[in-house]
Parts: sequence; C-alpha cells; structure tokens
Amino acid sequence: MKPNTHQIAIKATYFSIFSNTILALAKWLAGFFGNSYALIADSIESTTDILASCLVLFGLKYANKPADKNHPYGHGRIEPLITFLVVGFLITSAVFIAHESIINIATPHELPKPWTLIVLGAIIIWKEVSYRIVIKKSKETNSSSLKADAWHHRSDAITSISAFIGISVALYFGKGYESADDWAALFASFFILYNSYLIFRPALGEIMDEHVYDDLILNIRTESLKVNGVIGTEKCFVRKAGMKYHIDLHAIVDANMSVKDGHAIAHNLKDTLRHVIPELGHVLIHIEPNE
Repeated sequence: MKPNTHQIAIKATYFSIFSNTILALAKWLAGFFGNSYALIADSIESTTDILASCLVLFGLKYANKPADKNHPYGHGRIEPLITFLVVGFLITSAVFIAHESIINIATPHELPKPWTLIVLGAIIIWKEVSYRIVIKKSKETNSSSLKADAWHHRSDAITSISAFIGISVALYFGKGYESADDWAALFASFFILYNSYLIFRPALGEIMDEHVYDDLILNIRTESLKVNGVIGTEKCFVRKAGMKYHIDLHAIVDANMSVKDGHAIAHNLKDTLRHVIPELGHVLIHIEPNE
C-alpha cells in the first residue's frame, strides 16, 4: 500500500461527489423534459449518491485521525459504520423508486422522448468508467466505505441500463407500452436492494472481526521467518480498522535465549513486518519458546 493512500481515497471521493452532482442534474432534466420516470428515478439515486459520498468523505477524514487516549487503535472503525449509513441511503432510494414506479405504472402518461436514449447511453458509459476508477482506488487503499461508494456507481450504471431497455421497449412497441420504463425502474430498485446486501455484508464482517484474511496471514508468516532469531510462528489474528490491519502474532524463538534477546527479536519482527507490509497498523508480538 502506498504511503499516500489517504489522499488517494479522498481524491476518489471528491471525484464521486462531482460526478454524481453533474449526472443527477442531467438525469432529472432529461427525465422531466423527456417524459421518462426511469430517468427521474435514476436522478433520485444519483442525488442520494451525493449525500452518501459526502458521508464517505467525512468517514475517511475522521478515520485518518491519529490514535489517542480514548482510541488507542485509531479511528478506523468509523469506516464500516459509514458504510452502514451508505447502505441505508441505498435502501431508502430503492424503496422510494419502487413506490413511485408502482404509482406511475398505474397512471397513464406519454411515451418517453427518443433522445433520452442518447442521454442514457452516455450516462451508462460514464458510470461504468467511474465505477472502475473508484473500485481500483478502494483496492489500493483497503477502504470498505470507498468500495461502497464505487458500487454506487455500478448500481447507477445498472439502473441506467434498465431505463435504457425500458424506454427502448416503450418506443419500439408504442402506445400501450408507455409504462415500460416504469417497470424498468421497478426492476432497478430490486437490484439496488440486492447490491445493498453485497456492500453491507463485508462491512459487518469488519465490525465483527470476521476471519477473512488468509492471504495476509500467509504473507505475515512468510516474512516473519526471514527475521533473524524467529524459528516459526503460531497464532496469528488479524482485524481490520479503516485502511489498517491490526495483528496479534505468536513468534517462536530459542527457548534458551535471554528475555532481553527475545524482546529485541520481537521489536525487530514488528518493525520488519510494518516495513514490508505498510498496511499493518498495531502489531503485537508474543514470544513463544521453542520446545
């Protein structure tokens, strides 16, 4: 992980806020003047995305605060909490879109304008590009809230695809199919709910200290054996807080060495691990004698 991961995450979040603001306005105008509720529903989701991205920005800045007396492990746990709030925004927007879609399905209205398909095509491409940019940054920074923000872009792209299909059906079949884009918006709301679960589950695992870090543990054990004086490793526990991983590691050393030498090895091991694996935060080394 690069030393400027926090700045990378912050810039990615500003990108999301700017992108969603422009798209929310464009979707609402196109939906209003183009007689498409699917586009208006899309604009509603983009509006909630703006608020969600602002929450992510707050969480990232707060998570970067240094450890203090009341928070000896830092403030990273706010990230999954922010992710829960972001999921809440997603669920709220999905329920609202579903409700309005059902009302519009039962209400006669005009066919969408053909030019709305051009708007949607551009939106789909941009949102998928946005997803790929932000998801890449979330992997670089190990940020769960940034990952949730990236999935906002992907879900937005999917709802736009649904709207594109719905409007295409309405325009192709003509009178009697005016509600096709409303059905598309209804379908999109269910996809958003499903996507909300996919975002929520990893964040819950992070809060609950779920064991999902086998690759990192293997890397820790491999690097530990390269430290002079370390014969082997036993227990290794990992828990994630924000962009950092806190570990507890039992290292095996020569049973006949002095306490002072064992202490020196523990410090050397800790420094080595934090140098080789920069995403590590608090590292606790417990020395075990070789028997």
